[in-house]
Amino acid sequence: MGRTASRRLLALCLLGSLSAHAASPVWAIRGAHNTVYLAGSVHLLPAEDAVLPQGFDRAYADSSKLVMELDLGKLDPLEAAGWMIEHAALPAGTTLRGMLGEQRYSRVSAAAAELGAPIELLDGQAPWAVGVELAELEFLHQGFDPEQGVEQQLVQRAQADGKSTAGLESLAEELGSLEALSSEDQLRLLDQTVSDLKQSQGEVQEVLRAWRQDRNAFVVVGALHLVGDGGLLELLRKDGFTAQQLN
Repeated sequence: MGRTASRRLLALCLLGSLSAHAASPVWAIRGAHNTVYLAGSVHLLPAEDAVLPQGFDRAYADSSKLVMELDLGKLDPLEAAGWMIEHAALPAGTTLRGMLGEQRYSRVSAAAAELGAPIELLDGQAPWAVGVELAELEFLHQGFDPEQGVEQQLVQRAQADGKSTAGLESLAEELGSLEALSSEDQLRLLDQTVSDLKQSQGEVQEVLRAWRQDRNAFVVVGALHLVGDGGLLELLRKDGFTAQQLN
């Protein structure tokens, strides 16, 4: 259902980045002529615990270019805010209450109030955008600091050191997948986000602790993603990796 800033996405980012070695979520992929370091990110970190795990400093020092999901070095906050205002707004004559219905609207209002956000601030936004806003507010409520995320720290260093930065996708691509959801999927996404808010605090902290520890990763995906010409096993084989099937 696309990317969100929700607890579920953060958990996936963390679980997908647990270290296989060196007590850090950083891997080195070595080629004949260069090395690419692949690191699992936590987009927000608690202000009191913002030191990056081992491996990030070494990978950064050994690299001439920093590549992120979004190029924060070139992202204009005003442009990003303008994009959200334009694309998250409901069409004229459409209301959030009307889209949600009274029961769902009441649940969303209560969730927003608990985070200190009157529902009136969200009334003009599409359900997908309301879900993003609530998830971000929840992380801020838990003490996570947007200025202390992994990418934010690294891009500040890159700018100071004169290293180039790049992004794998644009803001429009990242959030456009949510905007493109059907109304039904947007409502389901919002329902899931509100449900997650009630149980997120302990789980986020637990996953964050795991991100910092020396553990192997057990990544589980749908079986159909593994097989066939475009499956993960074949793609890894083509890239020179060997996969051993366990009995």
